[in-house]
Amino acid sequence: MNSRRTKISSLAGGLFLFVPLAVSAQQPVAEGPVAAAETTPAANEVPVAPKPVPDATQPVDPNQPEKVDRRILGVLPNYRTADGRAPFQPINWKYKLAIASKDSFDWPNYIVGGAFAGLYMADRDHPDFGQGVSGFARYYGTSYADQVIGNMLTEGFMPIVFHEDPRYFRKATGPVRRRLFYSLTRVLICKTDHGNTTFNFAEVVGNSIGGSISNFYYTDERSLNQTVIRTGTQIATDALSNTLKEFWPDIKRHLHHHKTADLAVAEAR
Repeated sequence: MNSRRTKISSLAGGLFLFVPLAVSAQQPVAEGPVAAAETTPAANEVPVAPKPVPDATQPVDPNQPEKVDRRILGVLPNYRTADGRAPFQPINWKYKLAIASKDSFDWPNYIVGGAFAGLYMADRDHPDFGQGVSGFARYYGTSYADQVIGNMLTEGFMPIVFHEDPRYFRKATGPVRRRLFYSLTRVLICKTDHGNTTFNFAEVVGNSIGGSISNFYYTDERSLNQTVIRTGTQIATDALSNTLKEFWPDIKRHLHHHKTADLAVAEAR
């Protein structure tokens, strides 16, 4: 279990270093020889207006609706992200269960579950699981069970019980530090079905129940201390997930900005 916490700490460190750089970095589109090539066409060449390059450093237009990617990096499910600047629209219990189901059973989850199972097996997190095919099957089954149980409880059943909205509402604009703080604290703060702010009972209670259920298949970790650790680990993982949901559109624009700039340089040569 210590190795799991180490992995999460490493992921958090890398994420906190990359996000501010990706969001705040400012690069000129073209300068020097490239600019000259664009402004001074050859004698027999018909000048073509350069394609506009989107500026990843510009704030998002609050009047424009934001299209949400349903998969971050094309892999990680992102079905519960909403634009926090748009007028609040409540969702019913069927929609909550649909979000939880998609986040749990979308096909990339099976690949991600296998990757984590391989890491846990390599670190021998649970020696009683053994090695080989049977050992990997147990690691895979328990890893995926943690994911499904956590999602269904915190995004589906508990939000229905507590009348809370399981969606993550992106702040989208403002200083990076403020947005980072906002994203990390959404595991403790959420919206009700009426759009008011409340303590995130669904997240805390749901993951606590999930941590208790996991005692049935983690036979070597049946203790209150280990249950609390598993619960805290899952809440921390969800906080990192919120941060990725908050900044992914900025990172995507930043990467697209550099890709478009590279194409402009290649076309000018």
